[in-house]
Amino acid sequence: MKFAKIPMATITRLCVYVRNLEELLTDSVDVISSEDLARQCDVNAAQIRKDLAYFGEFGVRGVGYHVKDLLSEIKDILGLNKIWNVAIAGIGNLGVALLNHANFIKHGYIFMAAVDKDNKKIGQKLKNGLTVESIEKLPNIVKEKNIEIGIIATPANTAQGVANQFVLSGVKGILNFAPSRIQIPESCAIQNVDFTMKMDTLAYFISSS
Repeated sequence: MKFAKIPMATITRLCVYVRNLEELLTDSVDVISSEDLARQCDVNAAQIRKDLAYFGEFGVRGVGYHVKDLLSEIKDILGLNKIWNVAIAGIGNLGVALLNHANFIKHGYIFMAAVDKDNKKIGQKLKNGLTVESIEKLPNIVKEKNIEIGIIATPANTAQGVANQFVLSGVKGILNFAPSRIQIPESCAIQNVDFTMKMDTLAYFISSS
């Protein structure tokens, strides 16, 4: 995989840099120093330079970074310079909320399909124009609509089975919102989003303050 040896923490920070650079561009900031960018991203300037050094040389010594150029370069590194077709499995409250989340479209992630196993939901027309389809049709849907990313928003006890179907259908990456860890082959990337773990972290900081 491209840039396979890059630390995950670096990739995560690159995403933070993108969000902040987008804000700077919106505010008509043309050039920013590494120190000012570091303060905006809540890291230190040396860390920014180290993260970017994995991918080449950026910025002008004594001047800083051209915001538009750096944003374009990082987006290219992260693969954000294209549209990503997405399918979501599990059209419950969470699934519907994700489908209606405007930031997905803003950042180039387009929902092309919504699937579920519940016959009462199959055939329903959603606000974004999609019609809920049977999860049994997933292989054809992935092929016909060039789906590269699958989102799992199902209960924990069905998440692994859904992940298996996504993998067998040929998706390249999975975003898992189900509160369970799933096993997939190395040929497919996965990110797990566990809201309760974030709450546990908050509980720790509140309790220890």
